[in-house]
Amino acid sequence: MSTLPVRGATGEARVRVRYAETDQMGVVYHSNYFIWFEVGRVELLRQLGFAYREMERDGCLIAVADARCRYKAPARYDDVVLIRTCLKNVRESLIHFGYRAIRESDGTLLAEGETTHIVTDPELKRRELPGKYLQAFKAALGRTDGRR
Repeated sequence: MSTLPVRGATGEARVRVRYAETDQMGVVYHSNYFIWFEVGRVELLRQLGFAYREMERDGCLIAVADARCRYKAPARYDDVVLIRTCLKNVRESLIHFGYRAIRESDGTLLAEGETTHIVTDPELKRRELPGKYLQAFKAALGRTDGRR
């Protein structure tokens, strides 16, 4: 897995399909896309200047409230898949990400999805994003006008 620099509110990560991620038909099993989306999300946070681990140390967790994936074409063993992750929206206690999984060799769109996360404390009680993270997310979205 490698990463490319973030451009605006979009980041990229690469994953190579492992044999264990495929099913009897030789196609990537559907749930693996959600794992890859997580890889993309965590890399996007790093590219924005902080690690998810840092957020956890600050008592800020982002729990998945909704996850969706639309499958477009099969990925197979040893394909290199580009996971393009974008920050779609942020509010004080909600973050929305979008994803596109693309086969690197031919540019085929394999899947697209999105996840919505509720910001919680370690006891899973809803809380607001600490200011430094909220500011980083808003800056990535180009929202410096104070809009929420």
